[in-house]
Amino acid sequence: MTLDEYQDNCITTAIYPPEVGIIYTSLGLCSEAGEVADKIKKSIRDKEGDLDQADLDGIAKELGDVLWYVATMANELDLSLGEIAQKNLDKLRSRAEREVLTGSGDDR
Repeated sequence: MTLDEYQDNCITTAIYPPEVGIIYTSLGLCSEAGEVADKIKKSIRDKEGDLDQADLDGIAKELGDVLWYVATMANELDLSLGEIAQKNLDKLRSRAEREVLTGSGDDR
């Protein structure tokens, strides 16, 4: 499955008021990313960061939710998830070639 196919499939399960789509998807994205971070945090607190299979399965589920919100937000903005992914890889390759992967700022 391509990213664009995934994005198209996500639309079929998107249930929220269309007039607040961008707000809803951005809040959902933040919430789900927080759940990923929380699972990592608890593994550090409770198990010195040692992730077992149950932890990995839980994190994978939350990452799936993150991906769903990224896809639905891209849809709300009429953006292609495949194009977003390609542009990001192009940007990172360019930074690697110019040896500026480290540092800060989007336009380096």
